[in-house]
Amino acid sequence: VQLLESGGGLVQPGGSLRLSCAASRFTFSSAVMSWYRQAPGKERELVATIYSGDGYTKYEDSVKGRFTISRDNAENTVYLQMNNLKPDDTAMYYCYAKVRSLGRLYDYWGQGTQVTVSS
Repeated sequence: VQLLESGGGLVQPGGSLRLSCAASRFTFSSAVMSWYRQAPGKERELVATIYSGDGYTKYEDSVKGRFTISRDNAENTVYLQMNNLKPDDTAMYYCYAKVRSLGRLYDYWGQGTQVTVSS
């Protein structure tokens, strides 16, 4: 299983970024996909989740209305569109997949992509 994030970088407050996570070697369309983030000195926190099937989404309160998670099952990719970024959004962002295989659940993580919001 491979999860490869991209799209991070340095952006000014109020700016936007779109993170991408390209997945391979598992049945992406049936996986629950999430984005987590971890700021220096803080615990890793769940930012957004998108389910398989109907594509139901959930968001952490501080990003509601600013971030949008989406998925393209044909491209095996999950996205995180981040608008109106704030300095508190500065963190390493990680792609996460929960995959069911042969009746068991497996957790997979990407290596992360750094997002820095600063003027």
